[in-house]
Amino acid sequence: MAEHDTGSGPLPPCPGTGTPVGGPARRGGPRIGRRARTQAALLAVGLAVLGAVGTASSSAQSPTAGGPPSGPPARFVPGPCPQTPEPVPGRCGFLEVPENREHPTGRTIRLAVAIIPATSKTPVTDPVVFMEGGPGGDAFGAIPFLIDSEVNRDRDLIVMAQRGALHSQPNLACPEMDRFNAAAVGLPYDAPSTGRGLVRAAKQCRDRLTAEGNDLTAYNTTENAADFASLRKALNIRKWNVYGYSYGTDLGLTYLRRHPQGVRSLAIDSVVPPQTVSLPWAWDSAQEGINSIFAACEDQPACKSRYPDLSRTLTEQVRRLEANPLTLTVPPPGGGTPVKVVLDGGTLVNLLVANGQLVPSADVPAALYELAAGNPERLARAQAAGATPAIGEFAHGLTHSVACAEWAPGYSKRDVLNAGRRAFPGWPDSVLAHAPQLPFEHDLCRVWNVPDRTAVQRVATRSKVPVLIITGTFDAKTGASWGPFAGRTLPRSTAVVIPGVTHWVVPQNPCAASVLLSFLARPTAPDTGCVPGVEPKPFTIIP
Repeated sequence: MAEHDTGSGPLPPCPGTGTPVGGPARRGGPRIGRRARTQAALLAVGLAVLGAVGTASSSAQSPTAGGPPSGPPARFVPGPCPQTPEPVPGRCGFLEVPENREHPTGRTIRLAVAIIPATSKTPVTDPVVFMEGGPGGDAFGAIPFLIDSEVNRDRDLIVMAQRGALHSQPNLACPEMDRFNAAAVGLPYDAPSTGRGLVRAAKQCRDRLTAEGNDLTAYNTTENAADFASLRKALNIRKWNVYGYSYGTDLGLTYLRRHPQGVRSLAIDSVVPPQTVSLPWAWDSAQEGINSIFAACEDQPACKSRYPDLSRTLTEQVRRLEANPLTLTVPPPGGGTPVKVVLDGGTLVNLLVANGQLVPSADVPAALYELAAGNPERLARAQAAGATPAIGEFAHGLTHSVACAEWAPGYSKRDVLNAGRRAFPGWPDSVLAHAPQLPFEHDLCRVWNVPDRTAVQRVATRSKVPVLIITGTFDAKTGASWGPFAGRTLPRSTAVVIPGVTHWVVPQNPCAASVLLSFLARPTAPDTGCVPGVEPKPFTIIP
């Protein structure tokens, strides 16, 4: 049964906003290109009337049990929506919270919030709040995907930019790193000189951010979760549903563990278990996702016949490119001035781990066989996409404040290498020494210099709140098996694995979207009947 709020009514429209929901946002809009370019640049070196909302300036005290000390009450202040490629179809404002709850009399930060009305004429009163991935991703950029997936069909959707992310104040973007990543498409992926350049850019960013007065130790998952707890109370919401993907699942599980009050249900998509995530862990997910693509090819007769023994082909190409990198000049996927790119073993692996954002999963077998036949064009153009990133869109400052405090500690460079050797025996150590998506992270963390938080963060969530766990078999960032693993301590969880889908499942698959909506309606008995009928799409067959 839906929980009803006793608050004082809906949030009034903010000046200059109030755009109506004119139907689902279109796929393939400008935001997709921006996110793909940002992802490519990261890969170059490497988520109705709102009846439950209170008055506009309502406030709340953050909970203290198991969390940071209480500080001044959080406060929601209405304001204009951020300027985004697709206008925000709702009302907006800022949540004001202490930057560091351990120092409650210190600086206050502002987190951008959007409230998007349900499209139903008879909406329910418990909204769904979204937790973006990354860490450091653009939550507002995810709104078109969420609307397209009808997440706001029956209930209002609340989206908040996480602390340090785009549209929040401060924004921990690192243009220094964006520019380096753009240049790195033309550098060897795992060369020591590339690592030094990355670390130098990170240090420049850190020095600037700290000189501006930012306390980087406060940009962590504990504080992030407390922000969402403060938001619920500031908006006078009695019960809400939480939906997060990728890092947003790490955050969502942490939120449920530390702030269970008011959580009607939790849905986690592409799961990062807080108790397990680490740099070596990334190799397990890469192995599972890549091998699942190869197994699906084996199951399709045309693919199996055209591309036999993909695992051996990949190993051969990783070894060949690492020994003799290719340097090419190619135009980016969208056209434009050709750029220099380097394809080596590490680059190839990370293009595959990118999970379809640069090389669609259906094209992976064809791309590998083209490469083996001396035609690297498809992969080179995918790499070239990173030469034109959206400068300042991705909050690297949040990324590394979390990764260096919560993921890197406790595991050495040797541990990363050994995990890589177990996942892909026979690959060169120079490739396996770097966690996919986070190369040179140990070196970077030495200059980022935030304290180890694993004692409070690397903890399993145990809860009887209903949880939906959604994973995709082709996900090489967060392997599909980690979803059911997280469910071991969640006795009222339902786990679904969607075949042939990569990272962030719901926007890619109508069945997954329908399961999510069913779960939000009936958290203890979602309809998963469509799942057995889902099959991977046919793979691309080249002559």
